[in-house]
Amino acid sequence: MQKELGQIIQRRSAELGGKLITVTTVRISPDLSVAKIYLSIFPPKETDKTLLAVKEMIPQIRHELGNLVRHQLRIVPELAFFIDDSLDYIEKIENLLK
Repeated sequence: MQKELGQIIQRRSAELGGKLITVTTVRISPDLSVAKIYLSIFPPKETDKTLLAVKEMIPQIRHELGNLVRHQLRIVPELAFFIDDSLDYIEKIENLLK
């Protein structure tokens, strides 16, 4: 699912301001009803606007995902997008250790 979501978002990157958006993690609930998707956005300026643009595209992304995984999953989970700030956290720790 991570691979398919990454492909969908890359195809729509022009609509999202031309930023490099990577799907870093996908966590799916045990009943497959909700998928939490963590995105890494580069350059990191205005990530909130980019995340908002992605959230506005959830119906289209979910529809495309449904077409891609219709033979593997019985239902397409609801999608929830979040910013993956782990790289920022790592950079902050490295700066503190210097």
